[in-house]
This record gives sequence, structure tokens and C-alpha cells, in this order.
Amino acid sequence: MDAAQQEATARARELQRNWYGEPLGALFRKLIDDLGLNQARLAGVLGLSAPMLSQLMSGQRAKIGNPAVVQRVQLLQDLAGQVADGSVSAAEATDRMDEIKKSQGGSVLSNTMTTTSSSGAPTVKRVVREIQSLLRSVAAAGDIIDAADTLAPAHPELAEFLRVYGAGRTSDAVAHYQSHQN
Repeated sequence: MDAAQQEATARARELQRNWYGEPLGALFRKLIDDLGLNQARLAGVLGLSAPMLSQLMSGQRAKIGNPAVVQRVQLLQDLAGQVADGSVSAAEATDRMDEIKKSQGGSVLSNTMTTTSSSGAPTVKRVVREIQSLLRSVAAAGDIIDAADTLAPAHPELAEFLRVYGAGRTSDAVAHYQSHQN
């Protein structure tokens, strides 16, 4: 790989970190490990071709262009967490992955298949990810930052919201969300 390719890959991974909280290679490897998948099965569940998944993992491509695929990634992350904490068995996880594969996306705020905690309330992280996904399906992180910069002089709170949810890390958005409750 030449210097230009290395630079492009590093830039793509940084964009992925901004958009998805971490580079997609790391995120997808965790899903593969946590859910006992191979790359071909993960690609199938997400609705991506195997070459596209490979390009996203390697940093040859930065962005998942289809919002429904982004939503499926989030649903798989939630499922992996449920498998890890023992609330979902391996057999149930397989059934859920089939449901996720069939999901068409649509409004990221309407799908409640795995959005609730055991108490029935949406988890903070899930709510935050839905807000992030919605914003990121409307505009790229750079455009969201530009909009925030434009709003900042007159509406600093809205600018902060756009920066945190539209281009920030999920952990920072969760902290922001929690600090603004009650």
C-alpha cells in the first residue's frame, strides 16, 4: 500500500470513528466474535455484499450508505450485548439475526424489536444511537459540524447537540443525554 492509500485508509477509519463510534473493522470483528459469525454470514445479515463488508472493514470505504444497514448494525450490537449478559440464548440470537436480516429499516425511531431493557423502557444507549443514526442518515458528520458552527453564535445549545449526536462518540452522547435528564 502506498502512502496515499495509507492516508486514505487512515482518514476513512477516522471518519468511521466519528460516525459509528469506532472503526468498522473493529466493530464488525466484535460482532463476528460475540455472535459466532463469519464475515459472509455477517454480510448476509446486514444486507451487504461480502466485498462491501471487506471494504468497510479495511477502510477502503468509509461510510455505510444505506440507513437500513446502519440500523441492522445497531440491532446486532444490541443483540451481542444481550448474548453477553445472558439475557438471550445462542438459539434465540440466531432467530433474532434472521429477523434483523429481514428488517427493512425505515424510521430508526419506530423499530422496537430490541430497543427496550428488561423494565420495558428504552435503554439510554439505544435512544442515543437512534438519535445519532437519524442525524447521520440526513447528513455527513462534516456537514453536521458546519451546521453546528453556523448555529453556535445564536443557539449554542443546539450547536452542542448537533456536534455531540451528529459527529461525536456514542459514549459522549450518552453522557450528554444523561446530563440533560430531569
